[in-house]
Amino acid sequence: MTDEPLLQIRDLVTEFRTESGTVRALKGVDLTVESGQTVALVGESGSGKSVTSLSVMRLIPAASGSITAGQILFRGRDGTVTDLARQPERAMRDIRGNEISMIFQEPMTSLNPTLKVGVQIAEAAWLHQGVTGSAARKRAEEMLALVEIPDAKRRADAYPHELSGGMRQRVMIAMALVCRPSLLIADEPTTALDVTVQLQILDLIRRLQREIGMGVLFITHNLGVVAELADRVAVMYSGRIVETATTDDLFDRPSHPYTRGLLASMPVIDHAARKRGEIARLNEIPGSVPDPANPPAGCDFNPRCSWMVDDCRKAVPPLFDVKGDHKSRCLRWSELNV
Repeated sequence: MTDEPLLQIRDLVTEFRTESGTVRALKGVDLTVESGQTVALVGESGSGKSVTSLSVMRLIPAASGSITAGQILFRGRDGTVTDLARQPERAMRDIRGNEISMIFQEPMTSLNPTLKVGVQIAEAAWLHQGVTGSAARKRAEEMLALVEIPDAKRRADAYPHELSGGMRQRVMIAMALVCRPSLLIADEPTTALDVTVQLQILDLIRRLQREIGMGVLFITHNLGVVAELADRVAVMYSGRIVETATTDDLFDRPSHPYTRGLLASMPVIDHAARKRGEIARLNEIPGSVPDPANPPAGCDFNPRCSWMVDDCRKAVPPLFDVKGDHKSRCLRWSELNV
């Protein structure tokens, strides 16, 4: 046995080359996922969530981007810890889909429209575990049944366009889990689904996680999903982790202005206002995520922050220890955490 985390990202920097120069999308990200744990990575569009997941999978397009600093330490099934940021591409091919799998946001852009879904599921088992022929077909049918697709034997012969959105997402989960990975990365897997199907998919991921014992990095902007699914939360803003805590601590004692803004923007049903015929308005965070090619001086959030003081413009704050393993990247965290 080893005490090493399943995944430990240390000071990760990912950059992209553009016509206007080099843009830093990740600015020293630190993140840890333990075996059997679900960590939610939350933040607005453009905050760096998907770039983080693609960096872990080493799927950043080499023509335009690269990991320029930091470590992505992953503990494999045999207990060996390797730095994924330094692995050659051939080694990463053995890891992707085998020890680390990913559910992408939109299944229709990830599934091959010309292949039956059973073939696509079986492909991973053939590639990584040498399962072929009727055994591979049987494995695909078992996975479809595991993700609760009815009549799995018949559905294995369906093409992606013949399935509903919810079923296609279940196929993606089956593909991701066919090799029983140690780590599952789910990049907003329920965004395009209706609320009922969302709940079914979340319940499915949670049940399969218990059965397989894998760690889950769940990327979302939906705080309702976070409250339902996550053990820990990392809040991301403009390429940095600005707060991290257990889910209960984050919701009870948010210690960064951006986290407070996200929580305040969650819709709340006001029955009294509805009876009066008043239209409910959502709170919003003014402004938008800064341009990564032209970031503000000091704290990235200071142009939008009502708690900003002069020192916020002078330097990027470190992650302060709030309590236990609760951390906040805000100079005024102690005033917020009351």
